[in-house]
Amino acid sequence: MTGIRSRTAASSSDPAEERRLGRAFFDRPTVGVARELLGARLRVTAHGLTREVRLVETEAYLRGDEASHAFRGPTRRNRSMFGPPGSLYVYRIHQVVCANLVTRRGEAVLLRAGALLAAGDETATGPGRLCRALGVRIEDDGVDVTVGSRVAVFARRVRPRRIGVGARVGISRATERPLRFWIDGDAAVSRPRPALRPGR
Repeated sequence: MTGIRSRTAASSSDPAEERRLGRAFFDRPTVGVARELLGARLRVTAHGLTREVRLVETEAYLRGDEASHAFRGPTRRNRSMFGPPGSLYVYRIHQVVCANLVTRRGEAVLLRAGALLAAGDETATGPGRLCRALGVRIEDDGVDVTVGSRVAVFARRVRPRRIGVGARVGISRATERPLRFWIDGDAAVSRPRPALRPGR
C-alpha cells in the first residue's frame, strides 16, 4: 500500500477544520447523521501513519429495517450495532471489510465512499476500498471514534451545495427506501450514480 499522509499539520490551527465530532453528534436520528457526515473527515492513525478521507457518500440503516444487520436483534457478529453512539461497526463480506458509524441503538450509517486528502495510488470509492485505503481492519469493530487516537471523525468545513438522495445499493431487501446520500457531482461517489433526487 502506498503511504498516505494527512494534511493535519497544515490545518491544525483552524478550529473549524479540527473540531472532532463527539457522542452528541451521533446520538441523533440516523438519517440526519448520514446527511451531515457528507463532507466530514474520517481519519485513521496507526504506526505513525495517518490516512484521511472526506466522506462523500453514506447509507442509513434504521431500526426495523430488513436490510440492516441489526434487524433480528443483537448477535455476536453485530453486537457493535448496539453499542454507544459513535462506535464503529466493522464487518467482513466476501473478504472485503466495510465500516459503519453507530448512531442510536441498532442503527448505523454505512460509509460508502470518500475522497482521499493526500495523493496516492489508492481510491476510497466504495465501502471496501474506503476501508482498505484507510487501513480499517476487522479488529476495529467496536472502536469508539469519539475518544482515542486511532480513529476520529472531524466536522466538515463547508456544507455540500447539493445532496443526492436515492435507493441503497448492494442489498436485496428494502431496496426502494431512499436512504443513500451523496455529494452531487463529486467524482469519488461510487457507482451506480442514479438521477439526483432533491436532498433539501
